[in-house]
Amino acid sequence: MSIRSNSDFEGMKHASEVVGETLRKMIDHATPGMSTKELDEFGFEILSSYGANPAPNKEYDFPGWTCISVNQEAAHGIPSSTRILKEGDLVNVDVSAEVNGYYGDNGSSFVLGNDLQNLNPLVNASREILLGAISRIKGGVRIADIGGYIEKEAKRKGFTTLRNLVGHGIGLKLHDEPYELPNFNDPYNKQRFKVNTVVALETFISTQSRYVHTMADGWTLKAKDGSFIAQHEHTLVVTDTQPIILTSNNGI
Repeated sequence: MSIRSNSDFEGMKHASEVVGETLRKMIDHATPGMSTKELDEFGFEILSSYGANPAPNKEYDFPGWTCISVNQEAAHGIPSSTRILKEGDLVNVDVSAEVNGYYGDNGSSFVLGNDLQNLNPLVNASREILLGAISRIKGGVRIADIGGYIEKEAKRKGFTTLRNLVGHGIGLKLHDEPYELPNFNDPYNKQRFKVNTVVALETFISTQSRYVHTMADGWTLKAKDGSFIAQHEHTLVVTDTQPIILTSNNGI
């Protein structure tokens, strides 16, 4: 969407701060021995306290309030009472919600406790590349150039990027124009970032694979070669200079 009034800005800011706070508190709350369903319910309590409607469930009838993916799962993991978090797991929590008609979206991957699988370099790369990409966004910049930066930086750090999971516009619905913000340089994408546009920019940094596939549950996305994938995501407003990060309270 494009911010057209102060009420638009305040509405987006509030929705983004709600999901940002929820994400940060869920990460802090996660402990070994907890089920992903317990963590999901904890997040739902926070969202509900603000009158927020979890977007995956509202928009797509997703069987959970947030998406929680573990280890080789890249995204859209279904919270489950039988999926127990363990020390050293790579965990991704993605929180999006609608508040008073406006949507906010953010996500973060992290290693739970001690890094037993040596995945912190992947996690740190995802976070650093996201922040670097955001710092390069302003009105008039080609979307493909930001994707190219993400891809180049991932390669420089010894990783790859996914080609079939992308960032997106956001606003009065979860997925809005521009509909795709790829993590690679797409020469056919001639779109440019426009001032006052709200986008959910996210990195998908992989140890090896460039594609993920839907599992038997119809939701969970995973690479066939067992690659680990880290994701970080902020909702932001494009300006003539540095973007305004609306989910800055999430701690990424």
